[in-house]
Amino acid sequence: MPAAGPMKLDLKKQFKELYSPSAKECSLVQVPSLQFAMIDGQIEAGRMPGDSPAFAEGIGALYGASYTLKFMSKKRAEDPIDYGVMALEGLWTTPAGGADYIGSDQWMWTLMIMQPDHIGPGMFADAVDQLRKKYVKDKKDPAVLDRLRLERFEEGLCVQVMHIGPYSDEPATLMRMGEFAGRNGYAFTGAHHEIYLGDPRAAKPENLKTILRHPVVALA
Repeated sequence: MPAAGPMKLDLKKQFKELYSPSAKECSLVQVPSLQFAMIDGQIEAGRMPGDSPAFAEGIGALYGASYTLKFMSKKRAEDPIDYGVMALEGLWTTPAGGADYIGSDQWMWTLMIMQPDHIGPGMFADAVDQLRKKYVKDKKDPAVLDRLRLERFEEGLCVQVMHIGPYSDEPATLMRMGEFAGRNGYAFTGAHHEIYLGDPRAAKPENLKTILRHPVVALA
């Protein structure tokens, strides 16, 4: 009798409310404690995210670790689990707090990709070590991998909506979100959150899909 294959885990289905919002209407969602691979950085002076070497380097490291973890999980001898790598997400803020949509010199980011709960610190460290060997073999600087971390993040109550279109049009959508929050007795707090469902290298700007999310607090 052939051995059973790995168990399938569908994180997108499990967290559908968080990753398939409406594009027409904003909504309030309670975001629980979730586990992420994360890396921090800042956009270089005079650059935008699309032409920032540090941003591109961070994305590469994060995806590299996430796919390494996926294959480690699928191929492990005991309790193998297969799952799809989740979307790239970004938290955006400035040194003074809040988000700045005019000048890029102050943009600070945390890039992250959700990881299933069975991924532990030891498995994460092993994945980073594997990735480091690949970087060295490919003659790439592995220093960026030292900044990767596995961490839980609980965002709490948030307003979110699906933004369809270029990133440059996001301020109008964020205004809608802020108005929705105010009508429901809330105000923005914390970092602006983007979840990138579209690939800007392959999709037309008008077809890009980005979930915009922002934590909120009750108005006094």
